[in-house]
Amino acid sequence: MIDVQALAKNQRQFFRNGATLDLDWRKEQLRKLLAAVKKFEQPLYDALWQDLRKSMAEAYLCEISIVTGEIREALSHLHKWAAPRRKATPIHLFPAKSHIISEPLGSTLIIAPWNYPVTLLLCPLVGAISAGCTALLKPSPYVPNVSRVVQELIEDTFPSEYIAVVQGHRDVNEALLALRWDLIFFTGSPSMGKVVMKAAAENLCPVVLELGGKSPCIVNNDANIKLAAKRIAWGKTLNSGQTCIAPDYLLLHKDIVQQFIGEFSSAVRELHGSDVKESGHYVRMVSDKAYNRVKSYLKDGKIVSGGRFDDAERYIEPTLLADAALDAPVMTEEIFGPILPIISFSTLKEAQDFVNAREKPLALYYFGSERDGRAFIRHTSSGGACINDVIMHFANKNIPFGGVGTSGMGRYHGEESFKAFSHKRSVLSTSTRLDLPFRYMPYKAIDLVKKILK
Repeated sequence: MIDVQALAKNQRQFFRNGATLDLDWRKEQLRKLLAAVKKFEQPLYDALWQDLRKSMAEAYLCEISIVTGEIREALSHLHKWAAPRRKATPIHLFPAKSHIISEPLGSTLIIAPWNYPVTLLLCPLVGAISAGCTALLKPSPYVPNVSRVVQELIEDTFPSEYIAVVQGHRDVNEALLALRWDLIFFTGSPSMGKVVMKAAAENLCPVVLELGGKSPCIVNNDANIKLAAKRIAWGKTLNSGQTCIAPDYLLLHKDIVQQFIGEFSSAVRELHGSDVKESGHYVRMVSDKAYNRVKSYLKDGKIVSGGRFDDAERYIEPTLLADAALDAPVMTEEIFGPILPIISFSTLKEAQDFVNAREKPLALYYFGSERDGRAFIRHTSSGGACINDVIMHFANKNIPFGGVGTSGMGRYHGEESFKAFSHKRSVLSTSTRLDLPFRYMPYKAIDLVKKILK
């Protein structure tokens, strides 16, 4: 196994040498990363197909384009993001001035999952480069072809003392988490997030945790049911439901349940054809373990749409489940697959209480009037939310992405990525031309100071 301790030590020394502080140098590294993504674009497409059966179109939209968009955003705005910010200074600190500077946190560790193995590894890396940090990248072993290509991309572009890739399973994760870092950026399950946070606490290391959870999708009786079903079917079949912000369960108004089931079935056929298994845009489960876990959920309720599967291909058809018990695994575990259980409700208050009785999700989706959607969002909590849409908030680099509660902490995308890897350092600069005596013992002017500070 590679000596991760030596690699981390070399990166820490490289950072201390100050090479990453210059903004123009950082922009040059971003340009190198952009060129590298373009150079390895086809190998990445090939690897994503081999590991996940992800089509080139979906790989471009959900992986390559998001990464290149983040890089271009950073190149356009880095000087603005990094500029010192002047802040007001109260009169009792006269004659001084105050400002905030952004400094890089230092040596960072980025651990990515398998479901979007390019986006969820390289987008945080854009933040690390922009902020002036070094980065050790740990891709997922469950997508070996993608992880291999990413390693080739990084090694072809950057020296290992600046940015490097380490491969391996949990033993490597344990070795990495035992080291001291200035930031750990982890994307994965809440259970692994607890492991990361516990390890980070040993070194008082800050963390960004992008986790998951059961993201609810509420469809009210005033929604455009046909359009809602189409957008939900798209979001649930994207990456075959292996998306941390995929709709996890449906809360349907009791009056539209049967209509929604029919429209959802039609939407799946419209998106993927009469035989979803033959669709060129339908991803497979990543592993036998994941496949068997998701398939087991089919027995937790009554199948009202879909339900077919193929063990040899790790294929599960998009499926709607009715009558699932609330304590069944399909309603207590994050599904991370193309199965959607249905719960009906009579009033929005009932749906709101159902959501609030559970852990805070990474995303919440509401279909119906915008007014009711905003009210529903105001009375619930989630990492992010959409009204009359799903997933698309992730694609907007101008708004932060992140979780809350058990769905994560910290945020990134665009300027938020820069902030995630930066420390906001307060600086007070006091003039030497004037030295007011009231600050010194024996505090003869204390009565005057009290009046000033009131």
